[in-house]
Amino acid sequence: MTATRVLVLNSGSSSVKYQLLDMRDSSRLAMGLVERIGEGTSRLKHTALTTGDSRETNGPIPDHAAALKAVAGELAKDGLGLDSPELAAIGHRVVHGGKFFSDPTVVDDTVLAEIERLIPVAPLHNPANLTGIRTAQALRPDLPQVAVFDTAFHTTMPESAARYAIDVKTADEHRIRRYGFHGTSHAYVSRETARLLGKAPEDVNVIVLHLGNGASASAVRNGRCVDTSMGLTPLEGLVMGTRSGDMDPAVIFHLMRVGGMSTDEIDTLLNKKSGLIGLCGDNDMREIRRRIDEGDEQAQLAFDIYIHRLKKYIGAYYAVLGRVDAIAFTAGVGENAAPVREAAVAGLEELGLAVDADLNAVRADEPRLISPEGARVAVAVVPTDEELEIATQTYALVSDGVSDGQNLT
Repeated sequence: MTATRVLVLNSGSSSVKYQLLDMRDSSRLAMGLVERIGEGTSRLKHTALTTGDSRETNGPIPDHAAALKAVAGELAKDGLGLDSPELAAIGHRVVHGGKFFSDPTVVDDTVLAEIERLIPVAPLHNPANLTGIRTAQALRPDLPQVAVFDTAFHTTMPESAARYAIDVKTADEHRIRRYGFHGTSHAYVSRETARLLGKAPEDVNVIVLHLGNGASASAVRNGRCVDTSMGLTPLEGLVMGTRSGDMDPAVIFHLMRVGGMSTDEIDTLLNKKSGLIGLCGDNDMREIRRRIDEGDEQAQLAFDIYIHRLKKYIGAYYAVLGRVDAIAFTAGVGENAAPVREAAVAGLEELGLAVDADLNAVRADEPRLISPEGARVAVAVVPTDEELEIATQTYALVSDGVSDGQNLT
């Protein structure tokens, strides 16, 4: 029996998202979420897509090991257990791979050590990702564990885009450079946009706008990322739900010297109390739009700042690429907020950008064009599928017989 199933795990600090896919047809067999790990109110929501059955269990789940064992138990109830000979590999989302990991990588001790070494630049994410990998290894030590890195797609950026203009020795010593994130989404969406246009990725230049609570933009030339908005961490770039995005670095010094704030307080301010929630008290675009419709000026200002930054990046990446074939909106806001898409390209008609109001108002689960017929630049809505991208990369790696685990440059 040929093993064709891949279990995808996305381990957060207190949660585990998972999907089980059959790579013969990329179909989903099961999916679920374990949340509030380590609390007395933990919850596991599981759906068997083969039958349509959904189950929810509540109660304390003390750690990730217990969480994955609970997931394995739910899968076993549907005849999809981790002991199945049809399971080919487990694919793990790993947020930060530095500049060393440019491809999905079978995990071994060297890979684990490198992911651990990157914890200082991803303190919220890499520890949880490591825990998920090690727990899965303990459950199935015989099975390939594959790390798929958020940063990998962006390793093709030229040094002129990846380097910050600071002392080179200091930058190299402390690994300070632009890494970029949401890479699996940008890879998937740029490729799907090319398919929507009936072209090969190698023949298309795309600006991808991944707009969720976290938000990032990328410039993709001929299938390769040449610039992206997030940097050393996911804080740089667009205005986000709770993150500030681009800002004069001297604001930090000012807050320390004049405001008397500690580095931890500033970190919390910029990552958790800024962006939309800092500007108007809401980070849900639906609620912001509702408030705007009621005449709320603070909500309107937050929206205008959000769009202003977004439009700046569209223009900047248009300049970087020189020729743009398409702009693709994706993720929760990008896929569902028609007013954001309309406002983002408004006034950019001279660049060949426009949306058709009727097409933009349509809600659908499939990739679609929302630009007028004959538009010079296609404007698309392309639902992202990071789990499918992780599963696809994982299965391609293990089905090629790669087993040495090292892909360091």
